[in-house]
Amino acid sequence: MKLLFAGTPEFAALHLKCLIDSEHQVVGVITQPDKPGKRGKKPIPSAVKVLALQEGLTVIQPNKLTVDDISHYDAQAMVVVAYGQILRPPVLETLPFGCINVHGSMLPRWRGAAPIQRAILTGDTQSGVCIIQMNKGLDTGPILASKSCEISKADTSATLALKLARISTVILPQVLSKVATGKIEPCHQSETGICYANKIDKSEAEIDWSLDSDEILRNILGFNPDPIAFSWLKDLRVKIWEATCDDKPLEFKPGSIVSLTKQGLVVACGTGSITITRLQLPLGKGSILDAADLLNARKEMFSPGTMLGAVKVAN
Repeated sequence: MKLLFAGTPEFAALHLKCLIDSEHQVVGVITQPDKPGKRGKKPIPSAVKVLALQEGLTVIQPNKLTVDDISHYDAQAMVVVAYGQILRPPVLETLPFGCINVHGSMLPRWRGAAPIQRAILTGDTQSGVCIIQMNKGLDTGPILASKSCEISKADTSATLALKLARISTVILPQVLSKVATGKIEPCHQSETGICYANKIDKSEAEIDWSLDSDEILRNILGFNPDPIAFSWLKDLRVKIWEATCDDKPLEFKPGSIVSLTKQGLVVACGTGSITITRLQLPLGKGSILDAADLLNARKEMFSPGTMLGAVKVAN
């Protein structure tokens, strides 16, 4: 099948690569406009754009995708993976086999922009992928194929995305071949169990230390690798990359540092504690530090009794 591909992040790039390596032909790639770099640096291309250019594929980056952008391509269908734009009905209907979407959840659970993150933040124990025929609704189209997987207690959004991509990159080329030959029967989504995965707002990543330790850990895992959970150490914004949790009750005020050892930085929560094993400070080169780094160079900053989250300053 001749395909257009629309996607933006690394998760999407993995699917573009699987199609490039398959029997199908990618005739054009659509991705979001380059993002402005930090501190005035040059714009940053998406992972999909980088791969597409490496493979010699034509790339377009419209601010809003229209029929005029794709009508001149000799394509039979468009595969859409984490593209980042809602497609209008004329775009969905212009190609012979329409638009086919890879979605990172077991629909109808977690329709919307952030299904992988929301599954972890909520404490789901299972996720999966669905390949759907897109329609004008938000992830409401009939399911062409699906497969579930477990979410481990250590999964971050990054590791879960990789798990899901390993599944969907295997079944996607197979599904497209069946669509092309008419040997597939779409299945309508259930009318029960519908929920929505709203887009992640960076403000959500600020840790509320009054929460239970297991919920705080889910936030740390769910917001990794973006936007990264954070808290405040006086006027310093501290990014928390990795941690473990303990639900054993502690007689410390939530947010207070209990200890700093080779195992990590222990912080009291509403119930239990979090042991931070990797964090990042807005100092020097901004390197990610482990417990040994903190003991060697930052021990005074993290002395017992010091409060995290006590002072909030606009970034």
